[in-house]
Amino acid sequence: MPEPSLACPKCGTELAAFLLSCPGCGALVHADELKRLADTAARAAQPAEALAAWRRAHALLPPGSRQRETVERKMDELARLPENAALTAPAPTADPHAPKSLWARITGSLGIVGVLLLKFKFAILFILTKAKLLLLGLTKMSTLLSMFVSFGFYWSLWGWQFAAGFVLSIYIHEMGHIAMLRRLGIPCTAPMFIPGFGALIRLRANLPTAREEALVGLAGPMWGLGAAVAAFALSRALESPMFAAIAQIGAVINLFNLTPIWQLDGSHAFRALTRMQRWMVVATVLAAWLISGVGMLMLVLIFAVWRAIEKDAASEPNHRAFGEFVFLTATLSLLASIHVPGGAGM
Repeated sequence: MPEPSLACPKCGTELAAFLLSCPGCGALVHADELKRLADTAARAAQPAEALAAWRRAHALLPPGSRQRETVERKMDELARLPENAALTAPAPTADPHAPKSLWARITGSLGIVGVLLLKFKFAILFILTKAKLLLLGLTKMSTLLSMFVSFGFYWSLWGWQFAAGFVLSIYIHEMGHIAMLRRLGIPCTAPMFIPGFGALIRLRANLPTAREEALVGLAGPMWGLGAAVAAFALSRALESPMFAAIAQIGAVINLFNLTPIWQLDGSHAFRALTRMQRWMVVATVLAAWLISGVGMLMLVLIFAVWRAIEKDAASEPNHRAFGEFVFLTATLSLLASIHVPGGAGM
């Protein structure tokens, strides 16, 4: 059954039941209930009563809104009071420009991070469940030395913190390829970093079919998506523009790898797609570009059209490769278009 809808009391826009703010005018859907809860909190005699009212109000405010941040500060202040303390006046209003404590920033963004974990839990689980494999790659001297050289190169350009996150994002992407190759029983080398280029691995046996080629090709961006989501979650939890920038550049790099040309990951995936599936990918990339405005998608689009016209398409559809390509295009475009505080979006 479809979810019940209601109308915005301010502009009349039809609203889905789960919305907390009107997409048309930005008005709070539960404004009346929020006022009632604020009055209840103001009249409360004990911190626990006021805190309970603010908690209910917190659940009715959209993540990232100014009102939600104000309520989070009130909740944090009330939580610090003794349980039997008397409240003779409404909870004091904190200076909106005062910096929040680390704990307040982390707890205040749990709702946002929780949504990310639910939406992208597969990507986070990739990193958590494959921690042993990620550490195994760092035991290879060639990987460590080349990674260190690349780290120094990027450090000279952007500073050590961003360089570390950037190199780690590339490493996780490459280990995604290696994880799939190990699953398929195909030997390969450890990642080798090349400053200014990225990193690469070399296969010691040929991939037998286009299906296996697509699996290996898309595993890198899939793991890269997990790294970008983790960086974005940290950026919201810690209010860190640096982690937001790492998430954004990681998404852009993985979008670039979806370009179906040469030895890029997108080219390996396209070999397993039928002509119809290729044109559907073209439509997806075009839609993602129109919605997000991410410039890298134009490069993917140009070569996707070229490959859709070519006559090397697969005869049988590969639903997994197609689904992963479309999913990666949508999610990476979303992350590539995020706002980075203090800097321009890419």
